[in-house]
Amino acid sequence: MTNAIEIRDLCKSYGDFSLRHINLTLPGGSIMGLIGENGAGKTTTIKCILNLIHRDGGEISLLGHDNLREETLAKQDVGVVLDECFFHDSLRPRDVGRILAPVFQNWDHELYGDYLDQFRLPANKLIKEFSRGMKMKLSLAAALAHHPRLLILDEATAGLDPLVRDEILDEFLAFIQDEDHAILISSHITSDLEKAADYITYLHQGQIVLSESKDVILDSYGRMACTAGQLEQIDRADLLRVRRGSFGCEGLVSDRAAFRRKYPDLLVEKTTLEDIMLFIGKGEAV
Repeated sequence: MTNAIEIRDLCKSYGDFSLRHINLTLPGGSIMGLIGENGAGKTTTIKCILNLIHRDGGEISLLGHDNLREETLAKQDVGVVLDECFFHDSLRPRDVGRILAPVFQNWDHELYGDYLDQFRLPANKLIKEFSRGMKMKLSLAAALAHHPRLLILDEATAGLDPLVRDEILDEFLAFIQDEDHAILISSHITSDLEKAADYITYLHQGQIVLSESKDVILDSYGRMACTAGQLEQIDRADLLRVRRGSFGCEGLVSDRAAFRRKYPDLLVEKTTLEDIMLFIGKGEAV
């Protein structure tokens, strides 16, 4: 099976920010969540994947095609949804279909109409009258209407209410039932990724600090609580990050079971993706 995305040694510098040696593989039939704080490099990575900005080094392939040498071929089977609807407010959904049909060889008018019906989007209503949720659904309908094999989404669910987000996530899960399909989604809403993603890649200050199966991360990583005195007794090699507070200390561990065996008197619990981001973003290195 061809990997949906392969990134090898991607680098991009803006002077005050650098994306450094990014290596990432997204297998078919899966969803990868791309997480990180604002300015970590998520959107820069996606722009490089789509060849919207010039990269300084590295190689990127989409569905087996080099995204520079075979750009048109690579993008034919890619659907894109960004954090803002890029269709002009003066258009109607029916106009969007007419505009995009000549762009994609596999554009399917009937499928596009089916998605408009499924998402309850009036074909003749002006986009400026749509809510944010409706605009995101329209972007998704347009992205899916040419039978893509790869979806790339940049904060596509940001600012949406839980019901709309859940509806869109269900659509993503249905999409990847075909093992020839895959999704890369950047999001600050880590609970959505815990529900839908198969893999998580965490970008921090322009570098990948974690890229692993979501289940492995959530099953292995843990949050340890202790006093300041107990912290001094812990081998620093057993901790990834530490946070100190007025009422005690916390540590991030990568192997919860092994930590429990070594320190049976200390409390260590399951952690979340949000906790991991907070530890790495704000915690002390050990």
